[in-house]
Amino acid sequence: MKKTEKIAFTGIFTALAFALSYIEYLIPFDAIGVPGVKLGLANLAVMAALYLFGFFSAAAVSLVRILLSWLIFGNFTAFAYSLIGGVLSLAAMYLLKKIDLFGEIGVSVSGAVAHNAGQLAAAWLLTSTPGVWYYLPVLAIAAAVTGTLNGLLLKIALPRVKKIIN
Repeated sequence: MKKTEKIAFTGIFTALAFALSYIEYLIPFDAIGVPGVKLGLANLAVMAALYLFGFFSAAAVSLVRILLSWLIFGNFTAFAYSLIGGVLSLAAMYLLKKIDLFGEIGVSVSGAVAHNAGQLAAAWLLTSTPGVWYYLPVLAIAAAVTGTLNGLLLKIALPRVKKIIN
């Protein structure tokens, strides 16, 4: 794949990540009674970029999506939570993909758990409240469920997307 094609596809995946983030923003998750739980749909585009184009494209998709979401939907606190969660998530997914011990589902679950741990770390840093870590088991269970679903979606979609872009 030519460099210009890779850049163009990275832009498309960034737009997709942002659109998925917006769709998720519209879904009222507070109704389920577990604050902070999200589906992580935008991570589908990040993971696809990681598998198709590599770390730097995935990092660009994640960072630009976080910046756009902050500028349009959020405040600085939400930005900090997303940024720290996104960095840890991408690092975990990249490392697990690189060692090739887990498939798409394991990589997705690790990214979801790392994202939640990153958000709790941000909360701890911003509020100086170590008690936020008691919420980690709840978020880890939610991350296992959403990460599994997203990993399954990626596993199904990835071969089809590869055919389209090649």
